[in-house]
Amino acid sequence: MSILYVVATPIGNLGDITQRALDTFKLVDVIACEDTRHTLHLLTHFGIRKPLISCRSQNEKKAAAKIVELLKKGQSVAYASDAGTPALSDPGAVLVREVREAGFTIVPLPGPSAFATLLSVSGGVDKSVIFEGFLSPKPGRRRSRVRELMESGYAAVLYESPFRIVKLLADIAETDNDRRVIVGRELTKLHEEIVSGTAIAVFEDFSSRTKVKGEFSVYISGKNA
Repeated sequence: MSILYVVATPIGNLGDITQRALDTFKLVDVIACEDTRHTLHLLTHFGIRKPLISCRSQNEKKAAAKIVELLKKGQSVAYASDAGTPALSDPGAVLVREVREAGFTIVPLPGPSAFATLLSVSGGVDKSVIFEGFLSPKPGRRRSRVRELMESGYAAVLYESPFRIVKLLADIAETDNDRRVIVGRELTKLHEEIVSGTAIAVFEDFSSRTKVKGEFSVYISGKNA
């Protein structure tokens, strides 16, 4: 049956894969993925062998056209980004839109997400949370957007690389050094770390480290929390 399955995959710990995701990978004819090497490692770990198609941000439009052709031939396709839920700061949205416009069924398979994982340990009581993902790498734009988010009154969740995390924390502390911040580093992985405190305290923690490694998720509490 011609169905596109959008499959969430582990953000680190492979034990977080759902049984439904594994069953779907075994069922479909083809698996499309952000990075074939990354997904091959995941599939090999679980003893699954399927044809793979690259569908990353740089080629998503062309890859979507190929996937639509496969669906027209009656094949089923699963899509997985490198980690977490597709289309949340990952490729997937263009593919979903193209497949839907072509008239085919799309089935979401929920699962891991750094966004939800960080929220679950934030202790935040904010009713509204803005998911912003990665901010601009340009300092001026990043600082401007941080101010907008923090002045909105809502909580926010950001993603950041190890190369810019200290700069991001500096921008947050400069805007409001007493705002509550929770940083998740390498969530679900071997060296998982969760740091909580005021913006200035968290900034001073990471800025004092000799080397900062890992992938980061950052929760900023709302203005009146």
